Amino acid sequence: MSLGFSLLDCIALGFFVVAWLAYHRLMEGGWSERRSLNRRMDVFRMQWMRNMVQRENRIVDAQIIAALQNGTAFFASTSLLAIGASLTILRASEDVMAIFSHLPMLANGTREGWELKTFGITVIFSYAFFKFAWAYRLFNYTTILLGSTPPPQEADTPAAQRHVVKAARMATLAGRHFNRGQRAFFFALGYLGWYVNGWVFIATTLALFLVMMNRQFGPDSHWVLDEEDEPT
Repeated sequence: MSLGFSLLDCIALGFFVVAWLAYHRLMEGGWSERRSLNRRMDVFRMQWMRNMVQRENRIVDAQIIAALQNGTAFFASTSLLAIGASLTILRASEDVMAIFSHLPMLANGTREGWELKTFGITVIFSYAFFKFAWAYRLFNYTTILLGSTPPPQEADTPAAQRHVVKAARMATLAGRHFNRGQRAFFFALGYLGWYVNGWVFIATTLALFLVMMNRQFGPDSHWVLDEEDEPT
């Protein structure tokens, strides 16, 4: 045992990292194109910008981006609160360990091990904050591209069509970083299992991975996009 970590803890942590990297690869690799829900939405971002360039009044488009920014700002603020909470727990490690020591099933570790676990979840929330903050900035850039869109009279020109692609790519990039921030939030929930013991850590990570995979690739997530005709 090193720093209060057993072999099981190390295996569970390795499983957590592999699961996160594997999910990232599945979501953003070439294989996921037109398969995952996130990647399928990229097509609709492109269609959005193609419709936008045809419109004389683009207030609705600006409002959509503003709504996306507000959601991103909310998660960024939540990330800061989570970072502050985890740092508070880190500062009061002895008091928190004394409280948790009376609860069943919790692994008995050292203070150093507890602090390293808490430092780890702080890193996860910090990563989420930077992703949300960058996504917010990218949505700002999307707004700028929206404002510089050529008038609808020039919608069919090559320059306007290139601009459509740029705006769609910027919106897609913003959405991708937002998804990465949310992914960190989700995996942070699985990480909490480590505070119980290594087995629970593995179980929560696996359960989280399977649930997220079902949301991205399961039939319930795709039936709306696959439906072509109105129900009778």
